[in-house]
Amino acid sequence: MRARYPIVFAAAGAAAAPAAANAADLTVSVEIPKLNVAEYHRPYVSLWIEGPDQQAVKTLAVWYDVKKAKNEGATWLKDMRTWWRKAGRSLALPADGVSGPTKAPGKHQVVFGAAQMAGVAPGQYTLAVEAAREVGGREVVRVPFAWPAKGGPKSASAKGSSELGAVAVTVKP
Repeated sequence: MRARYPIVFAAAGAAAAPAAANAADLTVSVEIPKLNVAEYHRPYVSLWIEGPDQQAVKTLAVWYDVKKAKNEGATWLKDMRTWWRKAGRSLALPADGVSGPTKAPGKHQVVFGAAQMAGVAPGQYTLAVEAAREVGGREVVRVPFAWPAKGGPKSASAKGSSELGAVAVTVKP
């Protein structure tokens, strides 16, 4: 009877090995600069993946005023014009795992694991980050990356000039 247990556990470990091999993740770091303006409002920010044809593949996160009564914060999402035209208008918000509150100035890091990246086929992509601020401006920053990473972790970054600071992407196999 004892001989069966090691075989059962070994089989379970072998079945889990392929899943672990595909457990890549995408880490995104977004810097929201502190602006010296008379009337400061936290920006609405969207993060999405575009394919080589510049079509939206997946919306990863939308940071906006989710706590406004009657979902009134969603009214201003269309100010993130690029994201709105490519993916936003067809997305039912608030979306579980996608919607989140606005962020204060500083660096913010989000990790998207295998579950969030499901449906993203291997290939070349661009992470797009758009910020729009009431009584302020709008900016889009794009960072190219390959999914999934081959070999070791791969990183890329770009920098905004007004509404966004540094945007970095790290893909871990």
